[in-house]
Amino acid sequence: MKQLLCILLIMAAFFAQAQEKADTTYWTKGGNFAFNFSQISFSNWAAGGQNAVAGVTKLQLFGNYKKGNTAWDNKIDLGYGLSKVQDLALQKNEDIIDLQSKLGIVASKKLFYSALLSFKSQFAPGYSDATNTTKISNLFSPAYMALSLGMDYKPSSHFSLLLSPATGKMTIVTDTALVEMYGLEKGKTARIELGAFLKSNFNQDILKNVNLATEIGLFSNYLYKPQNIDVDWKVAINMKINSYLSASINTQLLYDADIVETGAEKAKIQFKELLGLGLNFKF
Repeated sequence: MKQLLCILLIMAAFFAQAQEKADTTYWTKGGNFAFNFSQISFSNWAAGGQNAVAGVTKLQLFGNYKKGNTAWDNKIDLGYGLSKVQDLALQKNEDIIDLQSKLGIVASKKLFYSALLSFKSQFAPGYSDATNTTKISNLFSPAYMALSLGMDYKPSSHFSLLLSPATGKMTIVTDTALVEMYGLEKGKTARIELGAFLKSNFNQDILKNVNLATEIGLFSNYLYKPQNIDVDWKVAINMKINSYLSASINTQLLYDADIVETGAEKAKIQFKELLGLGLNFKF
């Protein structure tokens, strides 16, 4: 828990310092807020069906600094959503806490010596069944912190590739009932890994009013089964309808050999897809 508080304090200090800068000419700052809602109801419908309602809220903030040989990119990605299907229990359909801060010093025209600090978790408990009896996640259970040192290749403002041969990754599970599910030893709440990390980002308008953003991270633990590669791949397609309405498709693929469901023999590929239509505000 102490490590978690440290990472949050560091992230808060980064963004607080960004806001306190007297000279803002070197900063590019902004964000995006979106709310998507869907509802369906039936009354004496012969073909059958279940009433359902769902909503998802997402907030993305960024603050990027560039001056001389120094580049500092900061990003916050938050999301939460709920769905209710007739008589079933209320379920979450989105839950994201993703904080990233990357510092780079110019090595050549397109290469930077870089340090990436990241934190990922979720806000609320998650369940594997519709009755909310089998809990599989909770606040900071799991949570992932990582510090990566390496080289960042940035040929344009739309693409970057970070290669880190020295990455420290910490998996935190504060809910003691879930520690073994996420590869921790019984009685412990954290596991530290040392390995190599690769992260690629692409963000560009591919058509008029259509933006594609994709991010993939790959991690290999030097000390334990390095052939097992952790994968985190996100794809987002955002389509602008007008100044306030948008449609979006978001997918995420995860694989971590240390995450094994109760009763399963090995880890499974995790996949999430979210299609939304709703309000969108850029600032």
